[in-house]
Amino acid sequence: MRIRRRVAVASAAVLCTIGATAVVLTRGGDAARTPVAATVAEQAGRTAGPALPATGEQAAPVGDDPAGPATRTGRPAAAGSAPAAARPAAQVAAAAPASVAYLRERYRLSATEAARRLALQEYSAPLAERLAADEPDTYAGMWLDQAAGGVLVVATTDGTAVRGAVAGAPDAGHVRVVTVRHSLRRLSEAADRLATTLGGTPGEDVVVDPQRNALAVFTGGRIAADDTRLAGALAAAGVSATARPRPAGVVPKACDPRYCPDAPMRGGIRIDVPRDNGTVGGCTVGFNLRSRTGTPYILTAGHCVLSATHQHVDRTWHQFLGPKIPVSIESTDPVTAENAYPNDYAIMPYQPGALSNWASRTAGAPSLVNYWCVADNPRCTGSRDVAVTGYVAYSAIQLGWVVCATGAGYTPKSGEVYVDSGAGAGYLPGTRCGQIDGKTNGGIDVRICARAGDSGSPLFTESDGRALGILSDGDPGDGPCTNPDEHNHYAPVSTILSRANARLGGRPYFQLATRAPTLGPVPR
Repeated sequence: MRIRRRVAVASAAVLCTIGATAVVLTRGGDAARTPVAATVAEQAGRTAGPALPATGEQAAPVGDDPAGPATRTGRPAAAGSAPAAARPAAQVAAAAPASVAYLRERYRLSATEAARRLALQEYSAPLAERLAADEPDTYAGMWLDQAAGGVLVVATTDGTAVRGAVAGAPDAGHVRVVTVRHSLRRLSEAADRLATTLGGTPGEDVVVDPQRNALAVFTGGRIAADDTRLAGALAAAGVSATARPRPAGVVPKACDPRYCPDAPMRGGIRIDVPRDNGTVGGCTVGFNLRSRTGTPYILTAGHCVLSATHQHVDRTWHQFLGPKIPVSIESTDPVTAENAYPNDYAIMPYQPGALSNWASRTAGAPSLVNYWCVADNPRCTGSRDVAVTGYVAYSAIQLGWVVCATGAGYTPKSGEVYVDSGAGAGYLPGTRCGQIDGKTNGGIDVRICARAGDSGSPLFTESDGRALGILSDGDPGDGPCTNPDEHNHYAPVSTILSRANARLGGRPYFQLATRAPTLGPVPR
């Protein structure tokens, strides 16, 4: 469902929408210079939202296996398939103070325990990728259970095989293997069949729920709740499958970050977008992108430039009512924007001459996300820039992760000359951290406050700078953040890159940038 909220200059009219889906843990971003493509891990990507633990499952702690991790063939896994070495918990915590503060406040933890959980979270993404590749016939997904003591739960149809593979985990005492009926591969294949039968899309209308080891069919979109085929299709799915109403009542967010006119271009800053009707809206820069040839782009939400009031070629500006600094221009050849959930993205090149203002003055400098503290978020301990080191694929993102988002929605005070994004009086732009507790409709569901004015804003891991998604829509809200359980929804970066490259004929053209844009030659 789409709700448009109009804001003018002074009483600005801001438009909004929705966004996302995806694939695999990719390290190194553009530095690796490899195609952005799916691997076998994407079969784990069709995961659902919050759920109860699977019934009838058998849990067991992880023990030592002197033979080493085993694959589904029964042979020890190759050394090259092992996850990257885990960083010490203290090092992870030092890089993620707001995430530590979130865990301490919400779960009443010590700083040491919060650090341990974040280190386990960081380790879980490459572990999930490895298990999906090495144990496709037995691996059934994983999630972080914060409420049960910060335990990483790994589901499998064969406890022996997977328990051996995770025995070397650095925090093995907090890893639990549960035996379930169906592997992730079998669930994913069943989701494909069920979606085809009902005329839906796997990963959006029919999703895998790893915590229940089942499928969820979301009705109210492509699949109607009164579809006469539904009951029979659920019964014939071959795995447990239930219908759920699609989450409703979301209010899309527009965007309006504030004052950040200096290079380098970074995620989390404001761009303003004039509309056909003379009003001005705005959006947040999500992340820096680049082409394989080195041309820099910015990523934001697609609904920022695609709507009934955006029929012309849009140009974006930083502080439209102030210095009016040129930023980007909508691409028309090829078209690199969509406004249809779960694909809500705009990949925009710079306006002619604009890059001279936004390019880094230091060759090889990292790409950044702007991280700044706000008075109503005491968890934030110091404003800074976070270096973007790569992205985590949708399939590898786990429920229970603590993540951060930077947005800059704002309603100006009386007398201020500023575009009102519709955020409501008292909402402060900045970085907030919270918890992933769902993966519905192909997107990432996060318990983080956001307001109109934050669309396109970056979602990332604080400790290691991994890009996760950009804001699309969320729960209704206005003014100060008062609801600790408010949910907002992010379009996965890996989905966006896969989709955009597929629309260009499958060429691996667009990549997440891990270096800041520059005017000179791109380092090879």
